[in-house]
Amino acid sequence: MLEREEPKSPVKEDGSAAAKTEKNSGAAGAKSSTKAGKSKAEGASAEAGDSVLYLDIHDIKPNSDQPRKAFDKEKIAELAASILEHGVLQPIMVRPNKNGKGYEIVAGERRWRASVEAGLKKVPCLVRELTEEQNMLIALIENMQREDLNAIEEAEAIEKMISRYGLTQEQVSKSLGRSRPYITNALRLLKLPEEVRELVVDGKLSAGHARAIAGIPDADRQVSAARRAVEMEWSVRETEAYAGEKKKKPAAKKKGRAANRNQEVKAVEEELKQILGTKVNLVLGTRKGKIEIEYYSREELDRLIELLQSLK
Repeated sequence: MLEREEPKSPVKEDGSAAAKTEKNSGAAGAKSSTKAGKSKAEGASAEAGDSVLYLDIHDIKPNSDQPRKAFDKEKIAELAASILEHGVLQPIMVRPNKNGKGYEIVAGERRWRASVEAGLKKVPCLVRELTEEQNMLIALIENMQREDLNAIEEAEAIEKMISRYGLTQEQVSKSLGRSRPYITNALRLLKLPEEVRELVVDGKLSAGHARAIAGIPDADRQVSAARRAVEMEWSVRETEAYAGEKKKKPAAKKKGRAANRNQEVKAVEEELKQILGTKVNLVLGTRKGKIEIEYYSREELDRLIELLQSLK
């Protein structure tokens, strides 16, 4: 169901009043996409004088290509409270479903979710006829402009655009208004181990941390670096410095006595691991060396300190 009204005042919880908007309100993502990539999203920009349509909130469904996977429940609740007080200040952009029944959100899923929570029956919308590619592009641009996506969600959306629509990295960079290196670095994050990607999704590691860790060649070392960065609350620069050290290639193994020595080192490391209950690295030099004891939480560090003190 839909009604056409001229926007005059914010939408209240019964959906009876119009949203107070400027011309082209709600099409910010579309207009930005035309600036960043005119060839991909020109058909999405709102024309001056567009009317707001009031759609039944239950006729609207989330975007199947929504790049954003996680929505903060507390922030949705805060937005719902604001909507109850002030109404929906910006229309939601939607497009008709392929089967002709209902609509799919293009931009504004947070507002829709909050409106559902607020108990609205109708919400103000701008209806657009869009291709699949335009739909995905606008959804991605809106989230990037609002900085709503974590680095992994953004990278997955970019990868989907490339694989699904056969776009090159250069074409994607122009469409999104981002540099080619930005796109390349974003896609590198998808090669990180799952544990590291989850830390980014959970907000424990930033995109800068993830890019630094992606430069470490070995997956196990990447996981170790990610754990350390979280537990020790490293800055991006500290993580980059650590990653720089891990990039250095280990010295080539020597045959004969050197091989035997490596076996001895592994035996000592294993013995220390059994004693301390954690991974231990023994680094031998010509005359001296060092023992590296790994820990992954403050509690584990306290346990190791107590254990070492008991060995005096």
